[in-house]
Amino acid sequence: MKLLLHIFDWILYILFAINVLYLLIYSLASLWGKTGMPTFARGYKRFVLLIAAYKEDAVVMDTVQACLVQDYPSDKYDVVVISDHMRPSTNEKLRALPIKLLLVDLEKSTNTKSLKAALEYLGEDSYDIALIIDADNIINSSYLVDLNNAFADSEVKVVQTHRIAKNWNTNMAYLDAISEEINNSIFRLGHVNLGMSAALIGSGMAFDYTLFYKVMMTNTSVGGFDRVLEMKLLFHRIFFYYLPDTYILDEKIQKTKAFYQQRRRWLSAQYYSLGEFVHHLISAIRDRKWDFCDKLFQQAALSRVLLLGFTFIFSLCLSVWFPVLACKWWVMFGVLVFAIVIAIPRRFWRWRLVKAICFVPYSFLLMFINLFRLKEANKEFIHTEHGVEE
Repeated sequence: MKLLLHIFDWILYILFAINVLYLLIYSLASLWGKTGMPTFARGYKRFVLLIAAYKEDAVVMDTVQACLVQDYPSDKYDVVVISDHMRPSTNEKLRALPIKLLLVDLEKSTNTKSLKAALEYLGEDSYDIALIIDADNIINSSYLVDLNNAFADSEVKVVQTHRIAKNWNTNMAYLDAISEEINNSIFRLGHVNLGMSAALIGSGMAFDYTLFYKVMMTNTSVGGFDRVLEMKLLFHRIFFYYLPDTYILDEKIQKTKAFYQQRRRWLSAQYYSLGEFVHHLISAIRDRKWDFCDKLFQQAALSRVLLLGFTFIFSLCLSVWFPVLACKWWVMFGVLVFAIVIAIPRRFWRWRLVKAICFVPYSFLLMFINLFRLKEANKEFIHTEHGVEE
C-alpha cells in the first residue's frame, strides 16, 4: 500500500511539475524585453474591422467611434458591425455612422455564426486584412497604422496585439486585469521571444483576409472560435506574431457570477479544442509542427488557478498525513508562485493587489465547479454582459 502511494504521488507530481516548468520557462523568457516588428509600410492595405455585437447596446457605440477616428485613410478601411439581438434604437444610431451594419437574428447566437454571416456578406476577396474587435474594445488612433506596418512583411499572416484592461473598478476586475497581463507575458511575449507563436485571444487579432475567410467558413465551434482557429492555422504552419506596444483596451469581469460564466465558456472551448485536434498529435510530432504541439499542450494543461489551488491543497494535505512526501510539493508550489509573480507587470504592484489575491481561493472554487459543467457549456453560447459599473 505504501509503495502504491509513493508511485501515485510521483506520477501526479511529475504531471504537475511539467505544467509548472512550462509556465516558468516562458515567464522567464518574457523578461528578455519586447520583441517588436520594426517594419514600415510604403502603401496602405485594405482593412475590415469586424465587430460581432450580441446584446452589446451599452458599449458598442464607444467601440465604433474609436474605430472611426484612426490616423489611416478612411477609404482604406471599413467598420462592419454584426448586430445580433440589439435594440432598434442602437441600430438606428449605428446606421447614422459611416459603417456597414449587418443585422442578424440568430436563433442560437455565437460569434462564429456572426462572423461567418459577415464574411458571406462581404465576399472572399474584398479586403487585405481582417481585424477582429470585441464590442467592448477600444483602440487608439494609431492602431491601424501599427498593423499596416506589421503586415508590410509578406511573411506575416496573423498578428495578435496587446490586450489590456479598460477598467479596474472592482477587485475582481483588477484580478482579471492581472490575469490578462500574465497571459500576455507567458503565452505571447515569452513565446515569441523563444521563437514560438503567440497565443490568440479572441480580439485584437488581425489576419490575412483570404486566409481568415477560408478558415472561418469551416469553423463550427459554439464558443471560443479563436481556439479552433488557432489549431487549424498552426497545423498548417502559420506563425502568429505579437505587437507588445500596440494596445487594445478590453473590459474586465467585474463580478464573480460573470467570472464563473466566462471561465466556464473558456474551459469548455479549451477542452473542446483538445478533443477536436488531439488525434493530429502524432503526425504533428513527425512533421515537427512544434507550434501546434505547444498549443495542444496548452489545451491539455490545467489553468493557473486550478494548478495553484490543487498544488496548495496537495501540499497541505500531505504535510498533515504524509510529511515525508510534502516537501517536494511545497517546493513546486513556490516555483509556481515565482513563475506567476515575475509575469506580473510592475504597474500592478500596489496594495490593491493584496485585496485582489483574496479572490483567488474563491476563483479556484468556481473553476473547480466549472470542471463538472463543461459538456453542457459547449451546447450553447454563454454571453458575458458588458458595461462598466460606476
